[in-house]
Amino acid sequence: MLPLHDDNPTHRLAILTYILIALNVAIFAWQSTKPNPLEFRSQSEFDASQTALVCQFGVVPDRLTSGSDATPADACIEANTKESRWITLITHQFIHGGWAHLLGNMLFLFIFGNNVEDRLRRIKFLPFYLACGVAAAVGQIIADPNSQSLLIGASGAISGVLGAYLVMFPKARVLALVTIIPLRLPAWIVLGAYFAFQFFYVSRESGTEGGGGVAYWAHIVGFAAGVALALAIGRGKRPPPRTPSPTYR
Repeated sequence: MLPLHDDNPTHRLAILTYILIALNVAIFAWQSTKPNPLEFRSQSEFDASQTALVCQFGVVPDRLTSGSDATPADACIEANTKESRWITLITHQFIHGGWAHLLGNMLFLFIFGNNVEDRLRRIKFLPFYLACGVAAAVGQIIADPNSQSLLIGASGAISGVLGAYLVMFPKARVLALVTIIPLRLPAWIVLGAYFAFQFFYVSRESGTEGGGGVAYWAHIVGFAAGVALALAIGRGKRPPPRTPSPTYR
C-alpha cells in the first residue's frame, strides 16, 4: 500500500517539513558526488569515498552498547569512530543508501509531515522529529545490540511522523495505491497497515539468515514514539481558521 496524497489541508506553510526534505536531498546529492569504487586500492581512496562518509555518520549498534572505540573491526567501523557515537544518533537520520531509499522516505514526509507540523507548531516539530529518529535507532540497537551493520536513513523519524498523524488525523482521507488500484482510505487504515506490516516483515526475517538489510524494529519503535509523543504534546485543538484561511498542499 503506497500513499500518494492526503485530503487534509493545513493552516500554515509547513516550512520545517520542506526544509527537512530539501536538507535530505541536498545531503544525498553531495554524498553522490563522491566516488564509490567496488574495491579500494588505498586508505586515502577509501577516505574520499561515499562509503566512508556513510560509515562515518551512520549508527553502529555495537559501538553504543560496547562503550568502547578500541580495536575497530574494519575500515567502516574505524571511519565511524571519527564521530561521537551519540552524535551519530542524529546524523544517521540524514544519510541514505540510494535514491529509492531517499525518495521513498521523502514521499512519506511530504504527505504526512505538513499536517503534523501544523498541529505541533514549528517550535515543537523539529525536536519531535529528531526525538523519534533517536528513539527508532535505540529500538533497533536494543533489538540487535551486537550488530556492526550501519543504521542509516530518515525512516525511523518519519515513522514517528506517521504515528503522530494516526493519533491526530485518524479519519483524514488518504489516496493510496493498493497493489495497482488507487483508493481513498481513512488514514487509520493506511497507517495501521503500515505499522502491522513492520511486524510481518520482522517475523519473516527472523527466520532468514542475515535478514534483508531493513531496520524494521526502528520503524516500529519510531512509530510508537510518534504515537506516545503525539498523545503527550500534540492532541490539542486544531488551530483556528484565519480570515481568509489559506490552504496549502
